Amino acid sequence: MHASISVAAALPLTVQLIDLFAALLLLLAFAMLAQRRVMNLVNLFAAQGALLAASAALVAYSTGHGELYASAALTLLLKVLVLPYVLQGMIRRLHAEWDAETLVNIPTLQIIGIVLVIFAFVLAQPISGFAGAATRSTLGIAVALVLLAFLMMIVRRKAIAQVVGFLAMENGLLFAAVTATQGMPMVVELGIALDVLVGVFILGVFFFQIREQFDSLDLQHLETMKDE
Repeated sequence: MHASISVAAALPLTVQLIDLFAALLLLLAFAMLAQRRVMNLVNLFAAQGALLAASAALVAYSTGHGELYASAALTLLLKVLVLPYVLQGMIRRLHAEWDAETLVNIPTLQIIGIVLVIFAFVLAQPISGFAGAATRSTLGIAVALVLLAFLMMIVRRKAIAQVVGFLAMENGLLFAAVTATQGMPMVVELGIALDVLVGVFILGVFFFQIREQFDSLDLQHLETMKDE
């Protein structure tokens, strides 16, 4: 039976690279919080996908889990190529390049994000107490990625930006699965990938319906309908 080897037991250079990828993912999450253009938001999401694919390939190399190479290829295909292409096509057709307004000003949003990162590390500490330092740090960043993406969903007023936030949240969960547990079963990953892809297409139809009805992608119009 193939023995499970933790990331912490990998070569020191590999651990340092994984920590570097984790730090870059966190920086991209803060950049997404501060971004005002939806098109740039999608580009940052694609950059996150590329780092996730690189992380999965690196963990596969260091642990000998060959199925993670397939996970890296799937992540590269879906999160770097397919989903950004679909989202950018929607944005161009809806003329929504600048629809990235926030309910909170950017400096305040960044401060809230820093507080969430601190909270994420406190939250992850007891969970990863039995693991090595490398796993503990990457798990803390993975939780921070999920919380920052959730924050982005809360403060964005436009539908497409909220969908990108949802996809970024899934990135955080995937990073935790890859670095802390050496990945999920391939069948589960394929199912999640299919669900995400179908969900984006369904939401695309939803976007066009909102735009046709209200000539805007601001979700506050849906609250107006509920009040009526």
